[in-house]
Amino acid sequence: MSSNPPNLRPDLARAQVTQTARPGQPTIGMVSLGCPKALVDSERILTRLRAEGYGISPDYAGADAVIVNTCGFLDSAKAESLEAIGEALKENGKVLVTGCLGAEPEYITGVHPKVLAVTGPHQYEQVLDAVHAAVPPDPHPFMNLMPASGVKLTPRHYSYLKISEGCNHKCKFCIIPDMRGRLASRPAHAVLREAEKLVENGVKELLVISQDTSAYGVDRKHDSHPWKGREVRSHITDLARELGQFGAWVRLHYVYPYPHVRDLIPLMADGLVLPYLDIPFQHAHPDTLKRMARPAAAARTLDEIAAWRAICPELTLRSTFIVGYPGETEAEFETLLDWLDEAQLDRVGCFQYENVDGARSNDLPDHVPDEVKQERWERFMEKSQAISEAKLAAKVGQRMEVIVDLVEDDAATCRTRADAPEIDGNLFIDEDHAALSPGDIVTVEVDEASEYDLWGRLVR
Repeated sequence: MSSNPPNLRPDLARAQVTQTARPGQPTIGMVSLGCPKALVDSERILTRLRAEGYGISPDYAGADAVIVNTCGFLDSAKAESLEAIGEALKENGKVLVTGCLGAEPEYITGVHPKVLAVTGPHQYEQVLDAVHAAVPPDPHPFMNLMPASGVKLTPRHYSYLKISEGCNHKCKFCIIPDMRGRLASRPAHAVLREAEKLVENGVKELLVISQDTSAYGVDRKHDSHPWKGREVRSHITDLARELGQFGAWVRLHYVYPYPHVRDLIPLMADGLVLPYLDIPFQHAHPDTLKRMARPAAAARTLDEIAAWRAICPELTLRSTFIVGYPGETEAEFETLLDWLDEAQLDRVGCFQYENVDGARSNDLPDHVPDEVKQERWERFMEKSQAISEAKLAAKVGQRMEVIVDLVEDDAATCRTRADAPEIDGNLFIDEDHAALSPGDIVTVEVDEASEYDLWGRLVR
């Protein structure tokens, strides 16, 4: 599990929250670690604080206190969180901890006893109470005006849209349900209202996130809510269709391959939703999947992928996999490589298995030695890189829409419809790019490709 990139961490760079504090205004800094879902939590906390009159500091020195929003998914993520807490204590001294690792307060205070408070994931009210105790608010009704979109830690032209919390799966390697609870979906009209405000305020791309996007609304029995004079179900197909009406790019993340996912593909073929699915397959061998306590239907998944591509040939598939899971044999790993050959996924990430405190997989027999995990990871990445290189080479000569993320002197960094920010590749424009701005959507012709990135020129 990686942290949010440096340009999204206010402790490391001047982010979108930079502001001039009025005299005497209390200020709070934020270090946001972990996944995009945690980043959304950070944005909500900062929005609430801004509404109460707090200033947001982009650095330690200018903050009266610092909130560290932690990740606790893997032991490596826990170590990073503890390191970030220690750095904040050293640089500022007044630190409040929240997020997934906050579900283990004794673990944190055992290492850092000087933290002022520890709260768990999405406990917004408790975080605010802790901030009030550490740094009392000083509201000013005429000077503390909030933008309609709230405080954002992402660039202005894209935003994460969280549609639910928690997860009902019981994967043996994962403790997220223990930290974040069971699935709790937001009402459809609340999601759509937030999306509408974001687009009205300049967002060009909505990145739909949750722990299990396909299961959206199951806990609500897919209830309906009035929206724009009609009833809209709390169901991912209905929600995606409605989001597609706003005119922004809509990208779906963390989509489990349930049968009803096939109903999303026509929306992609019709241009309402980006032809992009982020699906956590994790493995391909049925015995490995069974030990993971995940659906063991790799063969049928290949049939589903073929059916999706028949409906929407432009479809981009991204996924993540775990190698070296307890009990994984060489034959099981070879099955994964063969499956990858057949599936020809466009974007692939891979993790070496790690024990996580509290995960049931820790107690499984036949743990794979570290050197074998590393060797299998290298073989997996070699194959996935070759697939990516061939797929991108086939794009040379094609014309496509890209969204501009960053404009510098030497090039503009962009993304195609097949690339999510921070996790996929980029397309670079290194000529005639000076007039471009972040958020522009332009047409390019691809003239060069590497293993993961593209280069192109503007089509006038």
